[in-house]
Amino acid sequence: MAFFLWFLAFVAVFAVGSVLAIYSYGRFARKARGAASYCLPKAEDQTPLDRIVAPLEAAHPGQTGLALGFDNRESFLLRLQSARLARRSLDLVYYIWRDDMTGRLLARELMAAADRGVRVRLLLDDVNAQGLDPKFRALNGHPGIEVRLFNPIRNRGNALRRGLEILLSWVRFNRRMHAKFWIADGRLAITGGRNIGNDYFDAPTDFGRRPNRDADILMLGPLVDEAGTLFDSYWNSSEALPIAAFWRDYEAGLERFRRRLAVNAQRPATRRYLESLKRLDDTLVDGCLPGNLQWDKGARLVADPPEKALGLGQQHWSPGQLVPVMQSAQERLRVMTPYFVPGRAGMAQLVGLARKGVRIEVLTNALSATNHVVVHGAYRSYRHGLLSAGVRLREFAAHDSGEMLHSKGFSVDGRQAFVGSFNFDLRSAFLNIEAGVLFEAPALVAEFDAEFDRCAAPDQAYSLALGHKARVTWTLCRGNEGRQTILLAHEPEAPALRRGASWLIGMLPIHSYL
Repeated sequence: MAFFLWFLAFVAVFAVGSVLAIYSYGRFARKARGAASYCLPKAEDQTPLDRIVAPLEAAHPGQTGLALGFDNRESFLLRLQSARLARRSLDLVYYIWRDDMTGRLLARELMAAADRGVRVRLLLDDVNAQGLDPKFRALNGHPGIEVRLFNPIRNRGNALRRGLEILLSWVRFNRRMHAKFWIADGRLAITGGRNIGNDYFDAPTDFGRRPNRDADILMLGPLVDEAGTLFDSYWNSSEALPIAAFWRDYEAGLERFRRRLAVNAQRPATRRYLESLKRLDDTLVDGCLPGNLQWDKGARLVADPPEKALGLGQQHWSPGQLVPVMQSAQERLRVMTPYFVPGRAGMAQLVGLARKGVRIEVLTNALSATNHVVVHGAYRSYRHGLLSAGVRLREFAAHDSGEMLHSKGFSVDGRQAFVGSFNFDLRSAFLNIEAGVLFEAPALVAEFDAEFDRCAAPDQAYSLALGHKARVTWTLCRGNEGRQTILLAHEPEAPALRRGASWLIGMLPIHSYL
């Protein structure tokens, strides 16, 4: 009885603390909000990007120019070149912006653009910006750059107070900005799965991070206008607060940061990386557009509204647009995602399609390759049911390259495909703000399917099946060893501790948070 009373008292105190924390933050946020701002109007012949893109749009009225980006270095070069050509505006939103070689190179380009008079707006999700405040405060110290944080924690300096705030405000803190946009002069936009950092751009990685195999999609035309309007809605939302609001007085350190960026640009590793990009120059059209550009009348921007961060407007969330497309499959559905937690409803939908004769292929990371053991633990509990229904599962484990799959997308019947930031898990469905593009251009759909085939090839991914006594088996092909069938009760090439953690997590009722 005494323990029960103590437990009730703890719950009551925690509940009161949570209410007070949320109330206090709400008062602070209302006062801290920055002035509203919006995308700058385009012109026909004002900037280099106007002169490059406007004639292309005029030649393809009502259509969207699209290009898929699977090459990491080309994806970096597109951002670098579009920043250098920008003369009007750069509007950027990212989940992660690392303070590493490529992160600093692009930060330097933002500063150089602002020096030319370009207006730069940078919106960062706060969960990965914490600990990098001096860098982003320095950028914000430039009169042409404004940095805002999405759904930020108020306590920045003290780790104990910050941890307590996160604990008391967990419901709010758990909703993140996971969408990514790079919009230059309102003419060119890039969205997809890539964050900003060495592991996304095929640069040397630190701290044991794996290089990512990822996917972007570049846009010209009407969808860029939609992306700009969407960016404005994020930027002006109640959840986006100016980074300057968290310090009454601070020294931005702009010039010190500028010198640090210059030093980074002169380091031998940086110069070698930039030199390696020169081989890609000939592949770009007008110095900033990929050669595989296609024009599509049926392309759609699919994105969550900012109110998803408050748990509101569910009828406008991404699953409401993506699930019907996936359910329309008649012959084949191919899903590529680093994290796969379909939930009960998603599981039932996939099983239902499979039983109708639709060939369903799912490619995700193996336990030996994933960077989120927790999420993999949830995924493993769905494997048996999916395999029993005839769903084909592949687990990416490219040991030769050391890569981790980070591409997110699907294709339906070879006629339509999607690429974006949306992981096929419950977090992307119900918690995070996501964005991507649905498209129908046959050449681009074929390009997506070709990338799926490359990543799911026998030398790149395990093929799963149910073997003796319905135990999961893994089949793979490695080099000259020939085709090997591995019959194991545990994940191949993963340490015992990792396997144990994965099994334990899979037993916990936390899938809706993953």
